[in-house]
Amino acid sequence: MPSNLIIRGRCFDWGQRTYLMGILNVTPDSFSDGGEFNTTTGALVQAQLLVAAGADIIDVGGQSTRPGAKQITLEEELHRVLSVLEVLRPEISVPISVDTTRAAVARASVEVGADMINDISGGTFDSEMLPTVASLGVPIILMHIRGTPQTMQQQTDYQDLMAEISGFLHQQIAAATAVGIDRDKVIIDPGVGFAKNYEQNLEIFQGLRSLTPLNCPILVGASRKSFIGRILNQPDPKARVWGTAAACCAAIFNGADILRVHDVQEMRDVSLVADAIFRQAAQSHC
Repeated sequence: MPSNLIIRGRCFDWGQRTYLMGILNVTPDSFSDGGEFNTTTGALVQAQLLVAAGADIIDVGGQSTRPGAKQITLEEELHRVLSVLEVLRPEISVPISVDTTRAAVARASVEVGADMINDISGGTFDSEMLPTVASLGVPIILMHIRGTPQTMQQQTDYQDLMAEISGFLHQQIAAATAVGIDRDKVIIDPGVGFAKNYEQNLEIFQGLRSLTPLNCPILVGASRKSFIGRILNQPDPKARVWGTAAACCAAIFNGADILRVHDVQEMRDVSLVADAIFRQAAQSHC
């Protein structure tokens, strides 16, 4: 198992239980909740609700990464993220992650209290991201993607999906450690929905254990996504809670350590039961 990780005095003891990352999109255009929490007051209320429901991490994102989303300016992303962090940090005790592909946003966010960086590009969109995270000494989540949110759904031609995901993540883990990021601070994400079609999203769940040899905690983000909507014939993302629950249960069974979710209270119940069934009791290292 990967070594445990302590963030803001909280121990993430991988393998002991599933950890929940609550999604806080401070954007007007995210696919499921765009415009709902893009004021500082709304963001703080939602963050407090997520923590009360059982979130172990709050993930703040100022740039939508839904398919087709346009890139906003650096200034706009900084404004969205920092204004919310400045309000959240004094009130929220759990670790805060920032979902960004820009090194400047990562640095500014950590300076005002963020604890980790969630980069959907795996450190590839901005050549300064990995060196910046190394200098900040914070954990980073490296996700697999092809192309950008604007182009990714035209780049789903894989010869061997899981092998290519694993190869990309192996390469980016090596790049991260080469610039000084502690291996124990690297978390990986196969990128459900990012340059993956319907069948490939299902294949990720079926083949998730093939990422275990990379020896990093695995994050899975399936919450409310379109592949669930297709299975359920449900166009409303908010009505995909039980489909999300099934996907989360499958992810836990197949080795996920962190679930990135909108509906924390419901997925906490899923995780508690799935952990009791699938995880063997082991001695805590914290």
